[in-house]
Parts: sequence; C-alpha cells; structure tokens
Amino acid sequence: MPIASQYRNDPALETLMLPFEAGVLDFGPDVLFLRARAGASLPPDARQWTCEQGFRPEADALQSVGLASSPRVADASHARVLLLLPRQRDQSRALLARGLAKLGPDGVLVASLANNEGARSAEADLSRLAGNVQSLSKNKCRVFWVSARGATIDRDLQASWLALDSPRPVAGGRFLSRPGLFAWDRIDDASAMLAACLPKDLRGRGADLGAGFGFLASEVLQHCPAVTSLDLYEADHGALELARRNLDRPDHANPGVTLGFHWHDVSTGLLGRYDFIVTNPPFHQGRADLPELGRAFITAASQALLPGGRLWLVANRHLPYEAALASGFAKVRVVELRDGFKVIEAVKANP
Repeated sequence: MPIASQYRNDPALETLMLPFEAGVLDFGPDVLFLRARAGASLPPDARQWTCEQGFRPEADALQSVGLASSPRVADASHARVLLLLPRQRDQSRALLARGLAKLGPDGVLVASLANNEGARSAEADLSRLAGNVQSLSKNKCRVFWVSARGATIDRDLQASWLALDSPRPVAGGRFLSRPGLFAWDRIDDASAMLAACLPKDLRGRGADLGAGFGFLASEVLQHCPAVTSLDLYEADHGALELARRNLDRPDHANPGVTLGFHWHDVSTGLLGRYDFIVTNPPFHQGRADLPELGRAFITAASQALLPGGRLWLVANRHLPYEAALASGFAKVRVVELRDGFKVIEAVKANP
C-alpha cells in the first residue's frame, strides 16, 4: 500500500515520483530524500529511505507515517538522491550542488518543483551544473534528473553554489542568516515595529514564538533587564541553530538570562508556562495566506501564559486575529497601527 499523507495534496511530490512510476528510473539499492515530505505517492519502501527534513511540521508528518528523518543527515554516498526544491534560488542552487555531492558513482539525482516556483530555472541550473539533464512534466510541476555516470560536473560552480548555504552577516553584521529563511537578508519591517513597541518592564519567564534567527529575542535580552529566562520556539531547524549562534555572540549575549532553544511546531502547544510571550507569527504557506497559522500561535500563547501574563504580537493589518484574541485574553489593545501592520498587547485574565 502507498504511504498516505493526512495533510494535503502535494503535486511536486507526485511529480517527483513520475519517472519511477513510468519505469524510466528505478529506486536502486538506497535512497536519500532531501527536504522529504510524506504523501500518498510515496512507495512502501520509502520507510527504508534516509530522509532529511528540517521543518518540524513536515518532520512530524513523516514520523506519523513511519518515515524516520533528521534535520541534517550524515555525509555518505547514495544510489539515488531525491530532492523537493524550494522557491528561493540561492537555497535551491545550494541543494542541487549538495545533492550531486552525495551521489555514488552510478547514482542519479532527481529533483522536482512547481512551475510557478521556478521549475524551468531550476532545471536550467542543474543543466548548467552537471549537463545531460532529462525531464518530465505533470501537475503544473517539472521533474528533472541527471546521472552521475553521464554528468559533466562543473566543480568550481558546484563549490560556489555549496557556499550559498553558508551563514552570512546581515543587518550591518549584527546577525548571521542564510537564504531560505523568512526575510533572511534583513530585519523585516513587522518585527522591527514590534521591537520598537516592546515595553522595558517585561519580566520573568518569556518565550519568542517563531523566533527566526533571533532578532526579537535579542531585543528582549538587550532592553528588558528583569527577564530571567527566554525560550525560543522555531519550526525551522536551520533558523534555530542560527538563533543559537547569534544569541551567543558578545553583542547579544546576556549571561544573567537562561535561554532555551526548541525545534518545535508551536501549533501543537508550548512546552512551558510563561509570564510574557512575543511573536511575529507566520501567516502563509507557499504563496497562500493561512491566517489559521497565526490563530494557532495565539491559542498556544493563551494556553501557556500564566494569569496576568502578556502577549505582544505584530501582524499584517488585514489578518483576522481579533476573535482569537478576544476568546483567549481578558484585555486586548492595539498599541500601534501603521504601514500595514498592527502591534497588539493581550493580557491573560487573573482569576
């Protein structure tokens, strides 16, 4: 029986399987699946594959159907490397270069991407990197592949593309970031607006939900001297590791505050109880607005805050969070409204 996914239709994953279902390729003796996702088109043998997935909800989905995964797999060669590419081009190029580096001498790299997320450009990138690319299309997606045996790999280009995934300084050197993260090359306007509004009297145990590379957490550490601990929650494992590095730097570190770093899906609830929470919650998946993600963050915050605890949140002005805030908090006020964003403070009821 195929491995079913309880989450969504996945055209890119279905298209990735197309050359195997058509008999053009076989899976070979072992498979490495980068940016792996669970889905109905996966064969039963996928439970034996080596899967890498750094986004916690996707990793949890893999585990729920019996596929073990890790956020970063060990170096090894494989007969087949499967890759679901991201839209961000630097990240995509780095993954193509890394996938080629993990091929055995008779291996085949197979990649897939939606047309509206840059499939033709990604196929051209693989052709430029290795030559002799073959492709098929279906579901408004493309799947393309190259054999290590027939490839003419440009090693200098491969090295330069591998380096695209390396952490690099942003915000005037204040933080390290990398392509593929939300607002990876700057401090996004909404987070900057929330940071400017945060009161200096935040105290006790706090949490940053969707911490990214650590900007908001750094602002709390620098401007709120009564904070005793701060837990960072982030679903993207790579972002969390950058946050750990950033908050360990001398210009951000605060040795008087206990820090926790949690690779975690906030929508499943939090791991502690808090006096305050700050967040710039995600509200889209791919190109689609999904305000229920933000509402799930609000629900998780209301459940985790202690009586009298405070939530400080920033959101796009049009997002309908007011009902979720009203049901979870005793007091809600808009602190600032400008430039398409709203900063809100919500206070948990005291019994």
